[in-house]
Amino acid sequence: RPSPPSRPPDPGRAAPDPGPASPGLGDGPRSTSSAPPGSRAPAASPGATTDPGPAPGTAPGGPPAGAPGAAPPGVVPENGSAGRKGQGGAGRKGPGGDVPEQLTPELLLPSRRKAPAPGWRRLVYQASGGLLRVPLSSAELHRQDLVSRARAPVVGGHHRVAVMSLKGGVGKTTTTVGLGSTLASLRGDRVIAVDANPDRGTLSDKVQLETAATIRDLVNERGQIRRYADVRTFTSQAPSRLEILASDRDPTVSVAFSESDYRNVCAVLEHYYSICITDCGTGLMHSAMAGVLQLADQMVLVSTPSVDGARSASATLDWLEAHGYGDLVQAAVVVLCAVRPRAKGAVDLQRLQEYFASRCRAVTRIPYDPHLEEGAEVELELLNRSTSEAYLELAALVGDGLARPRNRALHI
Repeated sequence: RPSPPSRPPDPGRAAPDPGPASPGLGDGPRSTSSAPPGSRAPAASPGATTDPGPAPGTAPGGPPAGAPGAAPPGVVPENGSAGRKGQGGAGRKGPGGDVPEQLTPELLLPSRRKAPAPGWRRLVYQASGGLLRVPLSSAELHRQDLVSRARAPVVGGHHRVAVMSLKGGVGKTTTTVGLGSTLASLRGDRVIAVDANPDRGTLSDKVQLETAATIRDLVNERGQIRRYADVRTFTSQAPSRLEILASDRDPTVSVAFSESDYRNVCAVLEHYYSICITDCGTGLMHSAMAGVLQLADQMVLVSTPSVDGARSASATLDWLEAHGYGDLVQAAVVVLCAVRPRAKGAVDLQRLQEYFASRCRAVTRIPYDPHLEEGAEVELELLNRSTSEAYLELAALVGDGLARPRNRALHI
């Protein structure tokens, strides 16, 4: 007899239990149930699916443990974890809004990832085909931060730094060249150091001269300057890219460098240089110093770690505050030069540093260096490592002030 037509299943009712299958006749293993005999299984909602949950040892949403492409336990792939549906992850701001972390150029363009700096980390990176990247140490991260601060953009387009001291022979000119050379070697814009000493300055002794022209020649011929190449004929450039504008070296010159001369020089240089570092004279009452203090955006005060040097530096701060330059004092950076290893009877450097830190923005130390003691041309490659790091620290402190130009309208 032909079998009766089968009735379509009712979606609202659960399928009947076919009962135990005969051994050897089923397509798979026999399922077991903890329900009592004769009970019915709960009805499932139409279209509902049962989530078996993640496999043991598998993160939610990720491939099973041991599957191809799964990362070992505790290891994060270099390209990060992929986002799940509905979870774009934290993004970064772009011109069109938030950019998901999974769509950054660093992840989508692996060939454009920056290789580590030359050294053993780069060797490991290259030997592994770019798969292993050894993280930087805390000291290297600190150095990167200092370099980034020294490369801070100049707000306003031009920034003037006055390097001064009331006492001679404390390393003022050497600090000018060390600071300027460090900034020029790290930055992409132009940095110039100007010798504003009314007498014969020694700034020109710190670099190899390329021209016999002086600051007096620039003042006399400033009306003929139309471009950077015209200014370059008056300056000498060090290997660090720092340019030097020397003072008069002719002993027969009887005209002193005045405030108006300094203002005229600054009016020319501000169109071609981003940072101008002025090596001031040792006095505070000469004419040029008035122009230097009025036009400066920040000040670097140089002293030695000695009793008389500290007293001279303190007297300089007192004089500046008494004559209306308290803003320069508060934003100043004090440099203690030629600091030698502590010996018996030496000055308490920590107490000295705390005193100046209570009056100024920052205090830093430049250690003793045999290359600087020679008094000849300053070359960064010949400095001790500790000295180079100290000048980088000073450059970072000065870089912090590049974003805060001084309101000079109050002093002009």
